[in-house]
Amino acid sequence: QVRLVESGGDLVEPGGSLTLSCTGSEDLSQFAAMAWFRQAPRGRRERVAVRTNEGGTKYLDSVRGRFTISGDSAKNTVYLQMNGLQPDDTAVYYCNTYNVQLNWGQGTQVTVSS
Repeated sequence: QVRLVESGGDLVEPGGSLTLSCTGSEDLSQFAAMAWFRQAPRGRRERVAVRTNEGGTKYLDSVRGRFTISGDSAKNTVYLQMNGLQPDDTAVYYCNTYNVQLNWGQGTQVTVSS
């Protein structure tokens, strides 16, 4: 099965920016759509952004206009550009297919705090 490795998480101040990367062990374009998810402390995992192979995107209401999902098929990588980060964005971020077909990776921690 395709393995996913997330990276790019960090501690940032409110208003800051980060770019997360998710690299697959195989071609991710074999899947109809990839997504980023997050799980806050004591929270449920939620899907925050989806990108189809055709380039269509969809976002969680709370991140729309601040987050951008993109992909580079040549690198088997999906990105999440996050701007205007807020404390409520603090979570472990994961990628997967939009319908969670793959095993979860280890995730990458994003902490937004002053």
